[in-house]
Amino acid sequence: MKLITTMCVIVTCLIAIRVRAQPAFITDSLDTYITREMQRWNIPGVAIAIVKDGKVIAMKEYGVRDLDSKQGVDENTLFRIGSCTKAFTATCVTLLDYQKKLSLEDHVTKWIPDFRMYDTCTTTDVRIRDILCHRLGLETFEGDFVNWNSTMTRMEIIHNLRNLKPVYPFRTTWGYCNAGFVTAGQIIQNVTGKTYEEFVKDNILDPLQMTRSSTSYNAIKTDNNAASAYTLVNNAISKIDYDNTDNMTPAASINSCAHDMANWLMMQLGNGMFNGTQVIPKEVLDETHTSQDVISDRYSQLFPAQHFSNYCLGWEAMDYAGKKVVSHDGGVYGFVTNVTLIPEENIGWVILTNTDVNNLYVSLQYQFLDAFMNLPYKNYSSIFYNFSKKGNDQQQKEIDEWKKTVAKKNPPPMDLKYFCGKYHNAAYGDVEVKLEKKQLVIHFQHHNMTAILEYMDDTNFLCTYSDPEFAIKEVPFLLEEGKVKQMTLTCNDFIDFMTYDFMKVQ
Repeated sequence: MKLITTMCVIVTCLIAIRVRAQPAFITDSLDTYITREMQRWNIPGVAIAIVKDGKVIAMKEYGVRDLDSKQGVDENTLFRIGSCTKAFTATCVTLLDYQKKLSLEDHVTKWIPDFRMYDTCTTTDVRIRDILCHRLGLETFEGDFVNWNSTMTRMEIIHNLRNLKPVYPFRTTWGYCNAGFVTAGQIIQNVTGKTYEEFVKDNILDPLQMTRSSTSYNAIKTDNNAASAYTLVNNAISKIDYDNTDNMTPAASINSCAHDMANWLMMQLGNGMFNGTQVIPKEVLDETHTSQDVISDRYSQLFPAQHFSNYCLGWEAMDYAGKKVVSHDGGVYGFVTNVTLIPEENIGWVILTNTDVNNLYVSLQYQFLDAFMNLPYKNYSSIFYNFSKKGNDQQQKEIDEWKKTVAKKNPPPMDLKYFCGKYHNAAYGDVEVKLEKKQLVIHFQHHNMTAILEYMDDTNFLCTYSDPEFAIKEVPFLLEEGKVKQMTLTCNDFIDFMTYDFMKVQ
């Protein structure tokens, strides 16, 4: 009798331990938290999946995939995962390295002979590893003003790298480069004879039974269970078109859902195994999770458990409460995403949202980290929201002030026809300013968009892009000896931090 009683106590304790393995935030508070914070951030739909010890411990969907149809999000609803695609690309390239079909130390010019950077020395020494960890010397997002949602082909994007003047010396400073991953995708094709899309499907999507996942603009555009894309325009949520990033597929174009991404997580945490099959060698995953370059070693008091973050191959790595955390964020028009792994704890998750003006996705990442690390609760969403709202309000105030200046109808320094003509920037190419119905309009060589220029004061115009993601910006013109010499264009930091001077050539 005592033996039976003792056994019952042991079993009860084991059950209790298993229950405690899931923190209260996950078991008791998650639905309330996400529903509340979605309202704060004005997010239509959210989907998450949490994997632990080879099993899905949470698969949750909230809200709607489209505000007009009111159709709900489910585990198969497609979202765009943006730069979380990079881990798929790096895994494929590293798999080819493992198979001895290429080496991560190969010069890029071995596989793309026409590859060029701005200077010869960098060109001759860039290795495949360099393009997978963003250490080319470029500023973060440099060149995406021309690449993003544009008509450029992948080879044109790669070719245009030679026109981007590095901000930093080669291999000295981390700078996020989407074009580097476009280059990696082309290397996959040149090595294997398969397109990037075919190789990812054959080696990752199909073996992991990610049957809902796809790699193209058309696939999500025509899918009958896809989340619509939303952003903020004039402080109001607005439905927008999907951006066509087929030219940047290896950097940012995978479409997936909570169900499929859970399979990706289980393979990553299972040393490459999925459903009893070795899909990716453990050595490949270990290589992609290994730090290559320092992003930062300075963190604010908001994250006392974190001291540094590094870039690996398609992943970021950081310390958190004494554990190694491997993660990546993704952002494209209307979507921001987070994928996180804690290999030592065999835990991982994906967070999918369908607006690009929210920090709930990264707030949830830290809520989960604190919960699983048994750290005190802190509402990161509230903290991020207050910070973000302040920035958004300041930006809107600036735009409102610009519009007030336009409304004054100040006379320009010369007739508007003298601002018309063709302008050239080495990194972008050509744009043309035309006078249409007494309004200056910019036409772009590499984008199916225009921008309206409204005079403000001095030589400054208010630029409103027809693509709302490029934002509303001030455009200064430079005059010399009474003639227009150049104009300077900028866009949303979400796309590119750089300024681009366009010289008037005609």
